[in-house]
Amino acid sequence: MSGKWDTRYLKLAREVATWSKDRSTQVGAVIILEDNTPGPYGFNGFPRAVDDDADERHARPLKYDWTEHAERNAIFHAARVGVRLSGASIYVTHFPCSDCSRAIIQSGIKEIVVDAKSKEDPDFAERWGEIQTQEVMLKEASVRWRFAIVND
Repeated sequence: MSGKWDTRYLKLAREVATWSKDRSTQVGAVIILEDNTPGPYGFNGFPRAVDDDADERHARPLKYDWTEHAERNAIFHAARVGVRLSGASIYVTHFPCSDCSRAIIQSGIKEIVVDAKSKEDPDFAERWGEIQTQEVMLKEASVRWRFAIVND
């Protein structure tokens, strides 16, 4: 994929991230199908029809029980509407956690493109920790990943 398309799809993931009601970090994901067609998207948030206005549900550590991650929301969206993800790419605003990495592997997605700007977020890096487990899993499953710079 060219830098032009990386920029377009990461900007789209950033836009989708703004739909999140998470009060600390908004994350977005956009799946691009094998034919370069934008497909399902997701942002971090509560499941459909679950009250996301209840303040106590947004406080750590309880919020982790209520919140679904952007990558899995995009994958669940694909399943809900019957979109095949084998060979697809996923553009994400932040590097996927272990749970999301497993879902990416299991869904057949073959490439992850991460917004390089996320590396500048020290709060996110501190809370997320090392990405070593994800790197090992993704490598063993032959899922490529890379950071891309958005040309604003």
